[in-house]
Amino acid sequence: MPQTAVLIATYLEPEHVGRIAAAAPGVEVLYEPELLPIPRYRCDHTGTPRTLSAAGNARWEQLLAGADIAFDFDWQDPARLPQRAPRLRWVQATSAGIGGFVQRTGLERTGITFTTAAGIHAVPLAEFAVTGALYFVKGVPELRRRQAAHRWERYTTAQLAGRTVTVVGLGGMGRQVARSFEALGCTVVGLGRDRIAELDEVLPATDVLVLCCPLTPQTEGLIGAAQLGRLPEGAILVNISRGPVVDEPALIEALAGDRLAGAALDVFATEPLPADSPLWGLDNVLVSPHSASTVATENAAITDLFCDNLRRYLAGEPLRNLYHRDRGY
Repeated sequence: MPQTAVLIATYLEPEHVGRIAAAAPGVEVLYEPELLPIPRYRCDHTGTPRTLSAAGNARWEQLLAGADIAFDFDWQDPARLPQRAPRLRWVQATSAGIGGFVQRTGLERTGITFTTAAGIHAVPLAEFAVTGALYFVKGVPELRRRQAAHRWERYTTAQLAGRTVTVVGLGGMGRQVARSFEALGCTVVGLGRDRIAELDEVLPATDVLVLCCPLTPQTEGLIGAAQLGRLPEGAILVNISRGPVVDEPALIEALAGDRLAGAALDVFATEPLPADSPLWGLDNVLVSPHSASTVATENAAITDLFCDNLRRYLAGEPLRNLYHRDRGY
């Protein structure tokens, strides 16, 4: 029986590489980390690109050409993956939201199968959503100002319990967000893709709006000036989906006018967030550099998913987290 060549195209700790090699009989792992981008932090799947020598480039092209399966995409030229890796049949992504990427690169028009890391980041993102809501509900920005001024002044705080939280997007992440807020005593309204049209109806009663939806033609610009205007004064926005889901200039205007209590943002229209963006200077904004999903155990969890999918693939069974071209996620 011929071996199945698995190319690991992102940095992975040796113990996880070994787990993949031992996941199923007949698997050959292709992994040469000296040809891959250098991780800037633990579980970084983008990294700092290397400048490879002619021999290094030739070797990377050789590895691509021999791959049947890839753990992550070609970091050099993903749009030419079908030409550079003609044997490739399946790519396991390290991100949950790959719709925009495979559309931009034209990969969704290929015969390659893609699976995502959906669900891997659900718990850390839900924790960020709760943190973002509590950051403003409990008045942390004001507490920090008083602390900096060495000012002891008792005050009346507020509570999250009893508030209405609307969660837009009910995939693995959205469901975890809903469970987390429910556990804290909130009333949760969940809107899946079949109920997006109801958004305007529920916004006036929404105290915390959490965006967990994928970026699709249906959700791009979903939250604009009209939607922000329908939120009650003092509402909180948490965006852990994708930046273009929100009309950023409209959000900046709403925040600058203090209509909203605050916004906790992990994603932005342009990333990295430009140094001249007004969002940096607003006291009622919590800026996270698209890192809320990244925890120290991420690579172990993605490896678990990949090993399970690898066994399924080799057995001809359905894969988990299959990317659906017709839905865009």
